[in-house]
Amino acid sequence: MSKKLVAYFSASGVTERVAKRLAEAAEADLYEIKPEVPYTNADLNWNDKKSRSSVEMNNPLSRPAIATNVENMEQYDTVFVGFPIWWYVAPTIINTFLESYDFAGKNIVLFATSGGSGLGNSQKMLEVSVTPTTKFIPGKKLSSNAQISELAAWVKGLNL
Repeated sequence: MSKKLVAYFSASGVTERVAKRLAEAAEADLYEIKPEVPYTNADLNWNDKKSRSSVEMNNPLSRPAIATNVENMEQYDTVFVGFPIWWYVAPTIINTFLESYDFAGKNIVLFATSGGSGLGNSQKMLEVSVTPTTKFIPGKKLSSNAQISELAAWVKGLNL
């Protein structure tokens, strides 16, 4: 049986709630991708072109620092990576996370929360941050109130 990890970044708590349910449903360990400098409400104001999140998302090379590391990443075969959708893609801190570890031969399953848009080009934008031998398994946008039973059915259907 493969060892699984649910790693997530959550700015407002929505993705965190889904990630915790997913970890339970997938019988996976849980890791929060915490920014070294936490985001404030002003940082997250997408209407302000000078807000931190706007500046980061307008620079595809932006790599916000992460506060902590995953212990023993090598033990995981499958990593679910969750995030809120920002500007139709994953926040650049997800690239930071992926570039911090060797995902060669591992499965990555993306999941996202969003008020409206789906995963968009998230996978394409994240593939540059891992080795070519990393396998992306099709992910999905999850409802903020997705139940454990529905998440378990989704995970089972992935045939990991």
